[in-house]
Amino acid sequence: MTDVIEPSERESMEFDVVIVGAGPAGLSAAIRLKQCNPDLTVVVLEKGGEVGAHVLSGAVVDPIGIDKLIPDWRDDPDHPFKTAVNADHFLVLGPAGSVRLPNFMMPPLMNNHGNYIVSLSNVTKWLAGRAEALGVEIYPGFAATEVLTNDEGSVIGVATGDMGVERNGEPGPNYARGMALLGKYVFIGEGVRGSLAKQLIAKFNLDEGREPQKYGIGLKELWEVKPEHHRPGLVQHSFGWPLDMKTGGGSFLYHLEDNKVAVGFVLHLNYKNPYLSPFEEFQRFKTHPAIAPVFEGGKRIGYGARAISEGGWQSVPKLAFPGGALIGCSAGFVNVARIKGSHNAVLSGILAADHAAEAIAAGRAQDTLQGYDDAWRGSEIGKDLKKVRNVKPLWSKLGTIGGVALGGIDMWMNSLFGFSPFGTMGHGKADYAALETASKHKKIDYPKPDGVLTFDRLSSVFLSNTNHEEDQPVHLQLQDRELQKASELHQFAGPSTRYCPAGVYEWVDSEGNAIPAGEMTSASDATFVINAQNCVHCKTCDIKDPNQNINWVPPQGGEGPVYTNL
Repeated sequence: MTDVIEPSERESMEFDVVIVGAGPAGLSAAIRLKQCNPDLTVVVLEKGGEVGAHVLSGAVVDPIGIDKLIPDWRDDPDHPFKTAVNADHFLVLGPAGSVRLPNFMMPPLMNNHGNYIVSLSNVTKWLAGRAEALGVEIYPGFAATEVLTNDEGSVIGVATGDMGVERNGEPGPNYARGMALLGKYVFIGEGVRGSLAKQLIAKFNLDEGREPQKYGIGLKELWEVKPEHHRPGLVQHSFGWPLDMKTGGGSFLYHLEDNKVAVGFVLHLNYKNPYLSPFEEFQRFKTHPAIAPVFEGGKRIGYGARAISEGGWQSVPKLAFPGGALIGCSAGFVNVARIKGSHNAVLSGILAADHAAEAIAAGRAQDTLQGYDDAWRGSEIGKDLKKVRNVKPLWSKLGTIGGVALGGIDMWMNSLFGFSPFGTMGHGKADYAALETASKHKKIDYPKPDGVLTFDRLSSVFLSNTNHEEDQPVHLQLQDRELQKASELHQFAGPSTRYCPAGVYEWVDSEGNAIPAGEMTSASDATFVINAQNCVHCKTCDIKDPNQNINWVPPQGGEGPVYTNL
């Protein structure tokens, strides 16, 4: 884009702290900064058209973070934590039946009593209201696309993307130059695999000495079910079918208020078979006899997908860099065993804000908040993640049965005695490198959707309210088109057409027809098509492409999905 447009002078605004991302981490940091010093100037940038539009999670929330940030939140009649967990079920699914694991077998940290089933999108809207009441400025519809540095290399702010750029890279009639937002410190809370976080991790070698970050893809639907199928407060987690015992993943049903049920499926992105489709596996999961009856006579009313960081304790990069810090899922604070991360996101926002406020009070600016990085492992965040640090490596190395069993024993040992017999295990290779070539696997024939319980991608994307202006540069940047054909298509049989949960990618023949999976390795007249307007911003392509040949960057601000009650 910048190669074509002659850059004009940007307008700029100065603040004490600039925060990228109006998720739980960013908004909690903003609130805490104002609690520390009401005179601090704080701005939060959000690429979604409104706060919460791009926020998606399970979500069962541990209130430990909210309790610390807003101790009297229960007195607020508008708080979003309406449904307390009152029942925990853990199921192992087989092709035709299921076994419920006794609750007493589960490690104490897996207990969800005292937690709340919520829409995380609604939680962020509520937090935004609390932040604005304290004087925080929140700018939705502004995507931060560039890190700004001074001559010494310290981060001094971010720039928002130019608006009104046409597909050919030239300014259109509505072109407007992005703005520079400058601060004493910049917090990056973009969520998983954020574009600025990726740049900063590379620029400052923040992942040096760390294990590779690991990821999953989470797919979620919101249903309105018949009252007789609704059990408000029930949390049900499951693993096993439809996945084989070598492929990691799990599923959930969360019963909210008002006859709403959230159903979700998480697939670990270190899977090997390029013919596997996370979306299709999710649809198959709903047909299981232990699951399908919940949705009989119900109506699907929402859909979304996002990547999940799963590396945990040993994959968290260095959090502080000259001029700023990583917070929330940009830092990788998800507890994969508990399928929870928002509590740690809130806690990281609080911790970073405390250190920034102290630094500003001491007259410092744009230096490294080393105290923040030094403190997290000894904080509630570190204590939470350390107990489960071997769950993901054990599952990856031993498969579902052996990995889950030993992972459970390891969590018990950590909970009871504070140590693990395995020490701290490594994750091995990055997820994209785990994918194997098509010649080692057989094509998977998935059943066609029935439109009642199971659905296709495009009808699902419609429910996500996703919208992008088509006449703009494609925000899914393909680095090498020939490499994509020679490798992604001919060696791996086009996994992008399957790992994407929104139908963004297609391989088509000379007549524009989709090439069947079984013919991809020998297709000679294939063209790679990117339907960027379908993108739900899950970032899976940026993670799983076997050659790291796709780079996800934000489109124009305000575009993408608009999640409601998800």
